[in-house]
Amino acid sequence: MKKLITLACILLFASSANAQLLWKVSGNGLKNPSYLFGTHHLAPLSVLDKVPGYKEAFGATTQVVGEVIMKDLQSPDNMQKMQKAILISNDTTAQMLFTEKEQEMINCFIKPTLGFDLNQVPKLKPSFICAMTSVTIIRKSLPGYNPNEQLDGYFQTKGEETGKKVSALEDIDFQLKLMYDSQSLKRQAKLLVCSLSDTIKLVKQAKDLNNAYLSFDLKKMIQLSEERDGTSCDPLPGEFEALLEYRNKDWATKLPAIMKEASTFIAVGALHLPGKAGLIALLKKQGYKVEPMK
Repeated sequence: MKKLITLACILLFASSANAQLLWKVSGNGLKNPSYLFGTHHLAPLSVLDKVPGYKEAFGATTQVVGEVIMKDLQSPDNMQKMQKAILISNDTTAQMLFTEKEQEMINCFIKPTLGFDLNQVPKLKPSFICAMTSVTIIRKSLPGYNPNEQLDGYFQTKGEETGKKVSALEDIDFQLKLMYDSQSLKRQAKLLVCSLSDTIKLVKQAKDLNNAYLSFDLKKMIQLSEERDGTSCDPLPGEFEALLEYRNKDWATKLPAIMKEASTFIAVGALHLPGKAGLIALLKKQGYKVEPMK
C-alpha cells in the first residue's frame, strides 16, 4: 500500500545473483574503469566496511557523481526555491483537500512531530507533509539511525577532501518538481492519508528494505519495491516510472561522457541499479562490462 510513499521519502535499490552494492564499469572505450554504488538514506556509514573493493574503487577514481550536489541544497538560493516549492500556489488549502476526519488524523501526527497542525499551515503541500512525517516515523523505529551520516553526502564530502571533482546527474529544480509538482494536490493528499492510516505497515516496509540493504540482498529489495496491494494507494501508471525508469534512461545517456572524461565513482539510490530498466542493464546494452566487485 505504501510502496510509492516509502520510495518517494527515502528513496533505494538493486538485484543480482551476486549480492553487491558496488559495481565496476569497464570496456567500451574507457581508459580506466568507473564504479557504480547503490546508496540508501537510512544506512549507517559503517556499511562501507563490509563492501568488497570499496576503498580501492573510491581511491582509484578522480571524480564523484551523485543524483544532486548535496551541499548545494543548503545554499540561500536553493533554500528559497524549496520554500516556494512546498507551498500551494493556487487558492487551494489543506482544508479543501481532506475531510474533517482526515484532518484530525493528520493533525494527531504532525502536531507532536512537526510542531504545527493543518490550520496553522493550510498552504503546505501534502507531499511535503508526507515526506516529513514518514521520515520522522521511520527514524523513530531505527534507534541507531544518525541523520548526520548519509552515504550520498559522505561520498561527495570525502571526494572534495581528496581533491576529486564533484558533480551531479540532476539539479535542485528537477528534484523539487519531481517531489512536489509531479502529482496533483488531490493525489498528494491521498498518499498522505495512505501513509498515516497504516504507520505499522509503513515502518515494517522501511525496516524490511533497510535490513535487505544491510544484508546486500538486492533481489529482496527489488521484490519489496514491486509489491502491490491492489488499492488506490498503489502507484498509478507512470508514478513508479517517473521515480526510477525515466530517470535511469536520462542518466544512462549522460554517464558515457562523464566516465570517458575520467574514472568516476557514481553514487545513486540503489533501486536505480537493477532490473531491465536499471542502470546496470542500460550500461550493458551500451557495450560496457558491468560486474560486481569482489
